[in-house]
Amino acid sequence: MDKAALASALGAPSGFGQSQFALTRGNAFEARVKADGGAELLRLAHSRLDPGAEPPAGAAVPDLSALGPEGRAARTALALREAVETGGWTLLDHPMLALDVAGSLAFLEPDAVVVHPDGSWSVVEIKSFPLLDGSADPAKVGAAARQAAVYVLALEEVAARLDPAPRVRHRVLLVCPKDFSNLPAGSAVDVRKQRAVTARQLARLTRIEEIADTLPEGTCFAPDRPPGELAAAVEAVPAAYAPECLSACELAFHCRERTHAAGAVTGLGRPLRAELGGLTAVGDVLAAARGETGDPDDPTVAALRRAAALRAEALAHAQAPAGTEDAEGTEGTEVAPCR
Repeated sequence: MDKAALASALGAPSGFGQSQFALTRGNAFEARVKADGGAELLRLAHSRLDPGAEPPAGAAVPDLSALGPEGRAARTALALREAVETGGWTLLDHPMLALDVAGSLAFLEPDAVVVHPDGSWSVVEIKSFPLLDGSADPAKVGAAARQAAVYVLALEEVAARLDPAPRVRHRVLLVCPKDFSNLPAGSAVDVRKQRAVTARQLARLTRIEEIADTLPEGTCFAPDRPPGELAAAVEAVPAAYAPECLSACELAFHCRERTHAAGAVTGLGRPLRAELGGLTAVGDVLAAARGETGDPDDPTVAALRRAAALRAEALAHAQAPAGTEDAEGTEGTEVAPCR
């Protein structure tokens, strides 16, 4: 479904996505990297990923155009097979890959895939954030590595259908602007850890058909449905909102409103949710802290009550008039209240 259109129809449009300026800058840099048949990109791939291979004096750049994502994915698979059989360097510009996600095909479009002379495949990620003195923002590099790991998994599914199966390299090429210029610089990034984590997460996902079996008959998420009917359809699917969703999902604003209305602790972040154990609602947490509910032997409940007692003590000291003395003769001091 079109989640952005769905969010707008629900009255909670999302600001998810890149700014137009960032998209324009990224597209201009990518065009520069791939100019002249990808000569500079192939030079970086040779120097960073495969220095022992023959230098790419020239490379094949097959046409990957086809009708629809399924057609483009099939054309990409054929081009990869032909590149392995032909040998030499091959550059696939914006190939289309398909990955099974919980029983549904997700179509992915990496910036580029390079086929090496030995028949192995490498993913290329082109980003517009800079490499300053040979290093970049670790958070952005980590996000790029996780994204590339998904492409590696999708390539492995294509390779598994060939006999013999080509090797998909787990070191990807990250291409970024060098320092404050627009000159491309490359770095090899090992994504084995990210690939393993992503594979485990995909294997643990609930299958789409299992989710569909639990929905009422006739449930539909078409954005042109009446608002009440559409809201009821979305409510039928459980959601576990966390602040991290704001940077990854178009429905994040809608789910945040639902989470806050229900008083769920997930809206305060996954780390806090993990600390609170079986207490899933803010009201239950406050009641346990006040001693109204909960087992005193439960470590979570005991910690909450201790925290509430410390907060009450701090507030009492903060409200004591300056210059007074407590029972032990200690002069009252101003203490910032805990929040």
